[in-house]
Amino acid sequence: MRKTNSIIAAIMALSLLTACGGGNGGEIASETVSETISETGLSEDSSQTEEASQAEETVLSEETEAAEDEENYDTGDASLDNIRNQDDIGENELLAVSFGTSYNDSRRLTVGAVENDLEAAFPDFSVRRGFTSNIIIDHVQRRDGVLIDDIDAALSRAADNGVKNLVIQPTHLMNGIEYDEIVDKAANYSDAFEKVVFGEPLLTSDEDIIRVVKAITDDTAEYNDGETAVCFMGHGTEHTANAVYEKMQNALIDSGFDNYFIGTVEAAPTLEDVIASVKAGGYKRVILQPLMVVAGDHANNDMAGDEDGSWKNAFEAEGFEVVCVIKGLGEIEEIRQIYVDHARAAIDSLN
Repeated sequence: MRKTNSIIAAIMALSLLTACGGGNGGEIASETVSETISETGLSEDSSQTEEASQAEETVLSEETEAAEDEENYDTGDASLDNIRNQDDIGENELLAVSFGTSYNDSRRLTVGAVENDLEAAFPDFSVRRGFTSNIIIDHVQRRDGVLIDDIDAALSRAADNGVKNLVIQPTHLMNGIEYDEIVDKAANYSDAFEKVVFGEPLLTSDEDIIRVVKAITDDTAEYNDGETAVCFMGHGTEHTANAVYEKMQNALIDSGFDNYFIGTVEAAPTLEDVIASVKAGGYKRVILQPLMVVAGDHANNDMAGDEDGSWKNAFEAEGFEVVCVIKGLGEIEEIRQIYVDHARAAIDSLN
């Protein structure tokens, strides 16, 4: 919430925002913005459209900087993070693409840990980083003086370095809006490389879902006492890929974890759905943990925040004892191994 809500409010006033986060989206669709301006009669010629676009960028910039001025919490030391934008790549590159987070410690412990495991598993490939959220990139640069490559910058860097074999491994949860955008952007560089292949996101196959269910239940086994509901908060998306959350819930039930529940911030199942299920189960205590690769703004504020509307406050209002676990999926070794296995399948396809 906090800074993110004020930023999104400014964007939404002028444009349509694609879905973001642990799962998908987070960048303004410029074509949709132009269409919206035209439909609302704000522009009758290209000069007016350009003026409206510049006004939008100005408002976004001002709102972003104002939100950052109000930031009064510590997200960790940015200098400890390897942003992986070095040159001297060589012929083989493994580009790890993430939505990103401005929470420095979480970025290092999740996205950074995935990248480290990829590097250890594939020594013949140079591992580099690309983020899909330019809002996060700009925030980190202004606040910490650290510039992380966006997708275009990462692909341009690869092309300029003479990379021949490019493997793109998303750290996203599903084949949603963000994944589609990555594929589209990579297509613009198709002539720059001899071969380009894609690894799959985390939750792609039924086998992936079963492995993730085992990973998260093993990780939270200490809370599984028969009186506690373990609730995972996903992001949610309007993309058809949102069905993966229901699949996760069904897989949990099929595995005997009736006290585990999946909900989302922006789609279904909703917070209200999760609360109703927990109440129906007669549980006394609730564990909240993000079903997102990173533990960033959603985990710290939408889930564990003290403001109205947070999951913590909503459950406490219903009389539950609540424990928030601020831990991204990327901190779990088995989750990282799934990404490694997906990257391996992509690398094998090069031959």
